[in-house]
Amino acid sequence: MFKKILIANRGEIACRVMETAKRLGIKTVAVYSDADAGSKHVAMADEAYRIGPAPVAESYLKIDKIIEICQKSGAEAVHPGYGFLSENPNFVDALDRAGITFIGPSANSIRAMGLKDAAKALMEKAGVPVVPGYHRETQDAGFLKIQAGKIGYPVLIKARAGGGGKGMRRVDHPDEFMSALSSAQREGEASFGDGRVLIEKYVAKPRHIEIQVFGDKHGNAVHLFERDCSLQRRHQKVIEEAPAPGMPEDMRKAMGEAAVKAAQAIDYAGAGTIEFIVDVSEGLRADRFYFMEMNTRLQVEHPVTEMITGEDLVEWQLLVASGKPLPKMQDEITFSGHAFEARLYAEDAPKGFLPAIGTLTHLNLPETLARVDSGVRPGDEISPYYDPMIAKVIVHGQTREAALGKLLASLEATEVAGCVTNAGFLAALCRHEGFAAGDVDTGLIDRDLQSLISEPDMPEDALALAALTALGLTHPAKSDDPFDTLAGWRIWSASRQFALLEIGGERRDVEVQVLGEKRFSVHVGEQPATYSLIAIEGPKITFEREGGRTSAVVVQTGSELTVFLNGHAFTATLPDIMTADDDGCEAGDQIIAPMPGLVKVLSAKAGEAVKKDQPLVILEAMKMEHTLKAPRDGIIAEVMANAGEQVLDGTVLLALETENETAS
Repeated sequence: MFKKILIANRGEIACRVMETAKRLGIKTVAVYSDADAGSKHVAMADEAYRIGPAPVAESYLKIDKIIEICQKSGAEAVHPGYGFLSENPNFVDALDRAGITFIGPSANSIRAMGLKDAAKALMEKAGVPVVPGYHRETQDAGFLKIQAGKIGYPVLIKARAGGGGKGMRRVDHPDEFMSALSSAQREGEASFGDGRVLIEKYVAKPRHIEIQVFGDKHGNAVHLFERDCSLQRRHQKVIEEAPAPGMPEDMRKAMGEAAVKAAQAIDYAGAGTIEFIVDVSEGLRADRFYFMEMNTRLQVEHPVTEMITGEDLVEWQLLVASGKPLPKMQDEITFSGHAFEARLYAEDAPKGFLPAIGTLTHLNLPETLARVDSGVRPGDEISPYYDPMIAKVIVHGQTREAALGKLLASLEATEVAGCVTNAGFLAALCRHEGFAAGDVDTGLIDRDLQSLISEPDMPEDALALAALTALGLTHPAKSDDPFDTLAGWRIWSASRQFALLEIGGERRDVEVQVLGEKRFSVHVGEQPATYSLIAIEGPKITFEREGGRTSAVVVQTGSELTVFLNGHAFTATLPDIMTADDDGCEAGDQIIAPMPGLVKVLSAKAGEAVKKDQPLVILEAMKMEHTLKAPRDGIIAEVMANAGEQVLDGTVLLALETENETAS
């Protein structure tokens, strides 16, 4: 076995590999870009080396630099993880020349499966069923259109070097073929440097079912059963499960045997996945699955296979790469129960699943309910340079129903603030009736997208807690000073305060009255409701309303408040008061304080010319900074406040010369 390995990757998968290596007593070496210098995988490793600037082409894809670090650190082998260099045969060749072991298949095996058309021709020869289509070299557009007609519409145009849905177009009618072909070719060229395509029959109701295979250097090959990855959006996997729901035993046996044949056809050693497209228009049948492609690496979704088989696939990789035979033969491999994996991403589902960036100011992952594979910690930044994965949430249950219930509970317990995530979308999928029933195909998400991404209205309790937090009424006293405990107190009657919140683009004024210590009347519905704060432990607030006791977590990140309540996350923003529809604050010839606050910055002098919307004053109020801007072009006539001065609501801070004076 190896004594020291280098992980040529980052984030979640680098941490995952390190966990197994450490358990086996193997030292680990991390590489990192400038953007990852303070990351979790760097902290976990025994040694870590800078590899370059943030862009992947200047860091994680630098083959020469990785080999140099291997030689410097004494690493005997390299684990590539997934993505980056994991399926690059030139990387394997370079490691071989340097006398360093690649923890994965040979360069020849990777090349054999690297191009979809060549791989399908090879699989046909090996007796593995493939999707009817054209998989050969001729790329003349007219010829390809003729082939599409022979196959029968609808067809799928696919970049032969593609992956992740890039260079892929569905064509329903001959009139659409030429434009779709040009588009797929351009995208293939841009994404992979190869504009060549193949044409396949489009399967109307497909499921994506894949088989985990393993081979060793002694000629052995096995499979570890199937995973269903049908829940996809734009050909990207969202939730994976094992085993496939409703899988007949004869089909499982046929698919497993076909996958092993595929691995043996290329003398495969290591972890690999044979991906099949399955036509379920007449249910799951042993004669309706077709080879799609092989991933010659460890898959993102490998944990669901580990959960049902009890095997550590990274350990298997290390054993095989070190020259040992497979730990088990086919008749020794069994599975039990059901497993799911959900990919938690920093992305905005309602806005087209756009990747998001931000700092994880609050991160509470459901580690008591699920296995959580993550490469980030609270305070880490989701940068624009890499895949925005936050974590993989993996669960196991004795039945599919039990496992799905556990997954939903885990997602509802997930708390992330500082960055938008797809947690609500994933939870909505778990509640989807068709998915819960196992009636899954690759078009499910797109068909029901609007209902899956719709967000519930902010409930009254969440709105009340947001208002109390915005007004500083949920925070414990900072000192023994008795006045510090009397937030909002008045001598003759309960005080009235207003919190201005923006929710879903609409602004709400929430009235709050202080009734006593940690007791408030909050007007969020038709009638005011009384809230008693029973306990405050960090961001967790336990409160009572009308005799019912509930807990919530409230996190403030800059001007954003996130309330985690009843399995949902609700967001409110503390808007810049000066952008509100209030003509008295920033109109005409004066800038007036819209609330009591501290003048933090005052960047104007008498006699100075200013432009409309030029920032002039920063006022700190409600623990937030509010920028006050010039209401028009003009000249400062008078400055009536000083930086560091506490001012009252309505105080005139600056005055402009009247427009008549300016004109004269």
